[in-house]
Amino acid sequence: MKLTLRRNIRVAAALIASLLSTAAVYAEMSATELAKLAQNPVGNLISVPFQNNTNLNFGPEEKTQNVLNIQPVIPISVNSEWNIITRTIVPVISMPSLYPGDDRTNGIGDTIFTAFLSPAVPGKFIWGAGPVVQIPTNNDRILGNDNWGLGASGVLLRLEKGNPWVYGALVNNVWSVSSDKQGGSYNNGLIQPFLNYNLPKGLYLTSSPVATVNWDADSGDKWTVPLGGGVGKIFHIGKLPVNTSLAAYHNVIKPDYGPDWQIRAQIQFMFPK
Repeated sequence: MKLTLRRNIRVAAALIASLLSTAAVYAEMSATELAKLAQNPVGNLISVPFQNNTNLNFGPEEKTQNVLNIQPVIPISVNSEWNIITRTIVPVISMPSLYPGDDRTNGIGDTIFTAFLSPAVPGKFIWGAGPVVQIPTNNDRILGNDNWGLGASGVLLRLEKGNPWVYGALVNNVWSVSSDKQGGSYNNGLIQPFLNYNLPKGLYLTSSPVATVNWDADSGDKWTVPLGGGVGKIFHIGKLPVNTSLAAYHNVIKPDYGPDWQIRAQIQFMFPK
């Protein structure tokens, strides 16, 4: 019993020492370097972003929809050459009434899970590719689709030491693997270009609009295309790096009843791996 306790204490002490040592390394990175690390979707870094999207004039009643995306990113080292970067998006949705007399619906939407295979030592361009899965985790039919989905995702970006620009794009497409449950079949795509300009002291300008397409919709209702941007800043809570940003996007192309504007606020906790 005493030997087991001592062994557990030694293991815990070693783990704490390792975490503190790695945290110190991250604390020594400049705020600009941390900002660029946060802007890499397939960076070798554990992080937990909370991204809140407020969609204005949504639906036939032109009310406000709110979607809080909880997006843990966990890298897994395969070997010295390859990493797998897992990205999970769990949406917490507040859906406004869709017709007179309807009530607001609050709950969980469908989870999107992506696993990117990415080189551990990238060249001039950083890339990742892998499967994307839509998991029917919604607790209300208004908030999602009960059919599982499967597709492919890829990301390509340019990030150079000494260069303030970080730019690239993330794309995916998800097809439903069945159509017999609530919501029916679907075929949805996403394109997210991103452009960041890093200023001194962890301040940066950013634009990362999320364009979506519903390939099964009528021709005039397929695309949502936003334009806009915002500003971000790195700061620390103790030694823990935290990335924050605020941006606004106007939907220049949208389906009937789509929102006119989106206000996006994000806080991302960056944990040493």
